[in-house]
Amino acid sequence: MFFYYIPKAIIKKKPVNVYEVPKKFNINETEYLKTVDILYQTIKDLREDFKDTEQKLWSNITISIVHNIFKVEFNYDKISEEEYSSYVRHVIWRYKYLHLGGEIKEERKILDRYLNQSDNPKEEKETYQTGIYIKSSNNAVGYDREVKAAIEKQEEQKQRAIEQEEKRQKKIEEKVKKQEEKRKKAEENNKNQILKM
Repeated sequence: MFFYYIPKAIIKKKPVNVYEVPKKFNINETEYLKTVDILYQTIKDLREDFKDTEQKLWSNITISIVHNIFKVEFNYDKISEEEYSSYVRHVIWRYKYLHLGGEIKEERKILDRYLNQSDNPKEEKETYQTGIYIKSSNNAVGYDREVKAAIEKQEEQKQRAIEQEEKRQKKIEEKVKKQEEKRKKAEENNKNQILKM
């Protein structure tokens, strides 16, 4: 399984391999790898579903989400041949889908051989794509930071509310105290007037 995350940016950013994500984004590696395992198992289950329903069995699948378009490409390549080892398939896949590769001499040889094969049969593939419903949600990579920021913001709001309530109570107490002093002064004045008469 090859999985890449392409960070959003104004300038095109280099795709990040699945195993680089925890270190690059400072997230818990153990929890993150559990999520990767779930994704991998889901792909395996999908393949089993194809077998169980006697549909044509794909050799590899590419799933992408770009500009809110969910796209699945089923390939029916004959990948059991020795020339298509896992490493070779990865190099070709990165070249086709991420436009990466060829920097290393060995990769250049693989890509040259792949691109120059005259007897290379046309790939057999099927594509499915659909728009996706946009729902505001936190992305998995930044989720921990966003949750922490939200909690901090709530705490700040609570603290401000407590401070405002304390100020309000203090003003009420001062007003009551002034009214009490005013009442006592008025009472004292009344007492003094009665004594003068």
